Amino acid sequence: MTKLTQRLAAFFEAAARVLRQYGRAREKVLILGGVRSGKSRHAERFVARHPEVVYVAPGLPPSPDDPEWAARVAAHRARRPENWRTVETTDLAATLRGASRPLLIDCLGTWLSRVLDEVGAWTQTEGWELRLDERLEDFLSAWDSAHVPVVAVSNEVGSGVVPGFASGRVFRDVLGALNTRVAAASDRVLLVVAGRVVELGERSES
Repeated sequence: MTKLTQRLAAFFEAAARVLRQYGRAREKVLILGGVRSGKSRHAERFVARHPEVVYVAPGLPPSPDDPEWAARVAAHRARRPENWRTVETTDLAATLRGASRPLLIDCLGTWLSRVLDEVGAWTQTEGWELRLDERLEDFLSAWDSAHVPVVAVSNEVGSGVVPGFASGRVFRDVLGALNTRVAAASDRVLLVVAGRVVELGERSES
Protein backbone atom coordinates (compact mmCIF):
# COMPACT_ATOMS: atom_id res chain seq x y z
CA MET A 1 0.00 0.00 0.00
CA THR A 2 1.42 3.40 -1.02
CA LYS A 3 1.72 6.31 1.37
CA LEU A 4 -1.01 8.15 -0.57
CA THR A 5 -3.33 5.15 -0.29
CA GLN A 6 -2.58 4.88 3.42
CA ARG A 7 -3.39 8.56 3.94
CA LEU A 8 -6.65 8.24 2.00
CA ALA A 9 -7.62 5.14 3.95
CA ALA A 10 -6.90 6.92 7.24
CA PHE A 11 -8.93 9.95 6.12
CA PHE A 12 -11.99 7.90 5.15
CA GLU A 13 -11.81 5.87 8.35
CA ALA A 14 -11.71 9.08 10.40
CA ALA A 15 -14.70 10.42 8.47
CA ALA A 16 -16.56 7.18 9.05
CA ARG A 17 -15.87 7.42 12.79
CA VAL A 18 -17.32 10.94 12.86
CA LEU A 19 -20.45 9.76 11.06
CA ARG A 20 -20.88 6.79 13.38
CA GLN A 21 -20.28 8.89 16.48
CA TYR A 22 -22.34 11.96 15.68
CA GLY A 23 -25.10 10.70 13.43
CA ARG A 24 -26.22 13.56 11.18
CA ALA A 25 -22.75 14.93 10.66
CA ARG A 26 -23.86 18.19 9.08
CA GLU A 27 -26.82 19.09 11.31
CA LYS A 28 -26.93 22.81 11.98
CA VAL A 29 -29.29 24.28 14.58
CA LEU A 30 -29.99 27.94 15.41
CA ILE A 31 -31.49 28.67 18.85
CA LEU A 32 -32.96 32.14 19.29
CA GLY A 33 -34.28 33.87 22.39
CA GLY A 34 -34.44 37.06 24.35
CA VAL A 35 -32.49 38.00 27.46
CA ARG A 36 -32.77 35.39 30.24
CA SER A 37 -35.11 33.32 28.10
CA GLY A 38 -33.24 30.07 28.76
CA LYS A 39 -31.77 29.81 25.26
CA SER A 40 -28.25 28.98 26.43
CA ARG A 41 -29.41 26.31 28.86
CA HIS A 42 -31.52 24.71 26.14
CA ALA A 43 -28.59 24.77 23.72
CA GLU A 44 -26.37 23.10 26.32
CA ARG A 45 -28.94 20.35 26.88
CA PHE A 46 -29.38 20.00 23.13
CA VAL A 47 -25.70 19.19 22.48
CA ALA A 48 -25.20 17.17 25.68
CA ARG A 49 -26.06 13.98 23.78
CA HIS A 50 -22.67 14.15 22.08
CA PRO A 51 -19.75 12.56 23.95
CA GLU A 52 -17.48 15.51 23.18
CA VAL A 53 -18.35 19.16 22.53
CA VAL A 54 -16.30 22.25 21.76
CA TYR A 55 -17.87 25.31 23.39
CA VAL A 56 -17.07 28.41 21.32
CA ALA A 57 -17.18 31.63 23.34
CA PRO A 58 -16.86 34.66 21.02
CA GLY A 59 -17.80 37.28 23.61
CA LEU A 60 -15.51 39.49 25.63
CA PRO A 61 -13.39 37.65 28.21
CA PRO A 62 -14.24 38.39 31.87
CA SER A 63 -12.65 41.47 33.39
CA PRO A 64 -12.47 42.84 36.92
CA ASP A 65 -13.64 46.15 35.44
CA ASP A 66 -17.04 44.57 34.71
CA PRO A 67 -18.01 42.26 37.60
CA GLU A 68 -21.53 41.70 36.27
CA TRP A 69 -20.18 40.32 32.98
CA ALA A 70 -17.56 38.28 34.82
CA ALA A 71 -20.34 36.73 36.92
CA ARG A 72 -22.28 35.80 33.78
CA VAL A 73 -19.22 34.15 32.25
CA ALA A 74 -18.50 32.26 35.47
CA ALA A 75 -22.08 30.94 35.59
CA HIS A 76 -21.81 29.66 32.03
CA ARG A 77 -18.48 28.00 32.74
CA ALA A 78 -19.82 26.30 35.84
CA ARG A 79 -22.60 24.62 33.83
CA ARG A 80 -20.30 23.05 31.24
CA PRO A 81 -19.39 19.38 31.63
CA GLU A 82 -15.73 18.69 32.38
CA ASN A 83 -15.25 16.84 29.09
CA TRP A 84 -16.20 19.92 27.03
CA ARG A 85 -13.40 22.01 25.59
CA THR A 86 -13.73 25.81 25.49
CA VAL A 87 -12.39 27.98 22.67
CA GLU A 88 -12.48 31.76 23.06
CA THR A 89 -12.26 33.39 19.63
CA THR A 90 -13.95 35.84 17.28
CA ASP A 91 -12.74 33.90 14.22
CA LEU A 92 -15.83 31.74 13.92
CA ALA A 93 -15.20 30.99 10.25
CA ALA A 94 -11.82 29.37 10.92
CA THR A 95 -13.22 27.51 13.93
CA LEU A 96 -16.06 26.07 11.85
CA ARG A 97 -13.76 25.04 9.02
CA GLY A 98 -11.28 23.36 11.34
CA ALA A 99 -13.80 21.60 13.56
CA SER A 100 -13.58 17.85 14.15
CA ARG A 101 -16.07 17.71 17.04
CA PRO A 102 -19.58 19.14 17.57
CA LEU A 103 -19.63 22.88 18.24
CA LEU A 104 -21.78 25.04 20.47
CA ILE A 105 -21.42 28.75 19.63
CA ASP A 106 -22.76 31.02 22.37
CA CYS A 107 -23.59 33.50 21.11
CA LEU A 108 -23.81 35.27 17.76
CA GLY A 109 -24.96 38.48 19.41
CA THR A 110 -21.83 38.87 21.53
CA TRP A 111 -19.74 37.84 18.52
CA LEU A 112 -21.35 40.49 16.31
CA SER A 113 -20.79 43.16 18.93
CA ARG A 114 -17.06 42.42 18.92
CA VAL A 115 -16.92 42.24 15.12
CA LEU A 116 -18.65 45.61 14.81
CA ASP A 117 -16.00 47.02 17.12
CA GLU A 118 -13.16 45.37 15.19
CA VAL A 119 -14.31 46.72 11.81
CA GLY A 120 -14.80 50.26 13.16
CA ALA A 121 -18.59 50.42 13.10
CA TRP A 122 -18.93 52.26 16.41
CA THR A 123 -16.60 55.04 15.28
CA GLN A 124 -17.89 54.99 11.68
CA THR A 125 -14.39 54.33 10.37
CA GLU A 126 -14.26 54.60 6.58
CA GLY A 127 -14.93 51.25 4.88
CA TRP A 128 -16.42 49.56 7.95
CA GLU A 129 -19.49 48.36 6.05
CA LEU A 130 -17.34 46.51 3.50
CA ARG A 131 -15.18 44.97 6.22
CA LEU A 132 -18.30 43.88 8.08
CA ASP A 133 -19.81 42.31 4.96
CA GLU A 134 -16.61 40.35 4.38
CA ARG A 135 -16.59 39.01 7.94
CA LEU A 136 -20.25 38.04 7.83
CA GLU A 137 -20.02 36.36 4.43
CA ASP A 138 -16.95 34.42 5.54
CA PHE A 139 -18.81 33.16 8.61
CA LEU A 140 -21.94 32.29 6.62
CA SER A 141 -19.91 30.35 4.05
CA ALA A 142 -18.22 28.37 6.83
CA TRP A 143 -21.58 27.75 8.55
CA ASP A 144 -23.10 26.46 5.33
CA SER A 145 -20.23 24.02 4.71
CA ALA A 146 -19.77 22.83 8.32
CA HIS A 147 -19.09 19.08 8.42
CA VAL A 148 -19.80 18.50 12.12
CA PRO A 149 -22.97 19.18 14.14
CA VAL A 150 -23.18 22.85 15.07
CA VAL A 151 -25.56 24.66 17.41
CA ALA A 152 -25.50 28.47 17.51
CA VAL A 153 -27.26 30.61 20.09
CA SER A 154 -28.35 34.12 19.12
CA ASN A 155 -30.38 36.99 20.52
CA GLU A 156 -33.81 37.66 19.08
CA VAL A 157 -33.79 41.46 18.92
CA GLY A 158 -36.66 42.20 16.57
CA SER A 159 -39.50 42.39 19.10
CA GLY A 160 -38.43 45.42 21.12
CA VAL A 161 -38.65 49.13 20.53
CA VAL A 162 -36.41 50.86 18.03
CA PRO A 163 -33.19 51.84 19.86
CA GLY A 164 -32.83 55.56 20.44
CA PHE A 165 -29.18 55.71 19.39
CA ALA A 166 -27.44 54.90 16.12
CA SER A 167 -25.14 52.13 17.37
CA GLY A 168 -28.10 50.28 18.87
CA ARG A 169 -29.98 50.46 15.57
CA VAL A 170 -26.94 49.19 13.65
CA PHE A 171 -26.55 46.24 16.02
CA ARG A 172 -30.25 45.36 15.93
CA ASP A 173 -30.54 45.58 12.15
CA VAL A 174 -27.34 43.66 11.38
CA LEU A 175 -28.09 40.92 13.91
CA GLY A 176 -31.64 40.55 12.62
CA ALA A 177 -30.34 40.13 9.08
CA LEU A 178 -27.63 37.73 10.25
CA ASN A 179 -30.14 35.58 12.14
CA THR A 180 -32.27 35.38 9.00
CA ARG A 181 -29.31 34.23 6.88
CA VAL A 182 -28.16 31.68 9.45
CA ALA A 183 -31.71 30.34 9.85
CA ALA A 184 -32.01 29.87 6.08
CA ALA A 185 -28.87 27.71 6.11
CA SER A 186 -29.89 25.67 9.19
CA ASP A 187 -31.63 22.32 9.52
CA ARG A 188 -33.64 23.45 12.53
CA VAL A 189 -34.49 26.80 14.12
CA LEU A 190 -35.77 26.94 17.71
CA LEU A 191 -37.18 29.92 19.60
CA VAL A 192 -36.98 29.96 23.40
CA VAL A 193 -39.50 32.19 25.19
CA ALA A 194 -39.71 32.25 29.01
CA GLY A 195 -38.05 28.86 29.15
CA ARG A 196 -40.45 27.29 26.63
CA VAL A 197 -39.17 26.04 23.28
CA VAL A 198 -40.96 26.48 19.98
CA GLU A 199 -39.70 24.92 16.76
CA LEU A 200 -40.03 27.35 13.86
CA GLY A 201 -41.23 26.09 10.51
CA GLU A 202 -40.58 27.30 6.98
CA ARG A 203 -39.54 30.89 6.52
CA SER A 204 -41.94 33.45 5.11
CA GLU A 205 -41.47 34.43 1.46
CA SER A 206 -43.05 37.85 1.97
